[in-house]
Amino acid sequence: MTLLVPLYVHPAEDPGAWHRLIQAAGRTYGVVLNPANGPGEHPDPAFTAVAGALRRAGARLLGYVDTDYGVRERAEVAADMRRHQEWYAAEGCFLDRVTATPHALPACRRLVRTLREQGAGTVVLNPGMHPAPGYARLADLTVTFEGHWSTYVSVFSRPSWTLRLPPERLCHLVYGVPEPLVPLAVRTASERGAGVSGPVPGELPNPWYELTPALTGTDR
Repeated sequence: MTLLVPLYVHPAEDPGAWHRLIQAAGRTYGVVLNPANGPGEHPDPAFTAVAGALRRAGARLLGYVDTDYGVRERAEVAADMRRHQEWYAAEGCFLDRVTATPHALPACRRLVRTLREQGAGTVVLNPGMHPAPGYARLADLTVTFEGHWSTYVSVFSRPSWTLRLPPERLCHLVYGVPEPLVPLAVRTASERGAGVSGPVPGELPNPWYELTPALTGTDR
């Protein structure tokens, strides 16, 4: 099991969740750092501390950056990534709300090239759905499903182009998973070709505020 973990709760509000995540760092593909819907305007000492602990535990740190479906300027996105690098030593980025259409692919390609030139070693794209095939070639990991467990088990379909990708290039983020079914959600993602997953029991508006023992392999 390889986990992508977007834990969107402040370390001061739930230090136990971050402690469990640090203990489980070796089982993660990466941990998404999101202090303030991005890096924020100033370094956050609490995030600096957990970022250091996660890095020492062997986790890959990914800075959260919202692209707003291509509305944000490339320079703004790059500036957010630079703050993540300078303040939290993030080695990669998690680009959220990425475009998925063929006509927007060239702009996304230019953005990814800029971020890699800036030192982003790992680029994760999150369109939250299956995008045009070219997007997956730009990224180290592409999130091709983000949604509720009920949707995941009832209407998920997989386009043929995903069959040509290694599982470690695809990720499914599923929320609203009943806690006893978290291991099943991980197995389901694997069966559907996603070698990376992140099932959580939380619900909207912020499902990513907690981890479960079933996910981290730790006790509360």
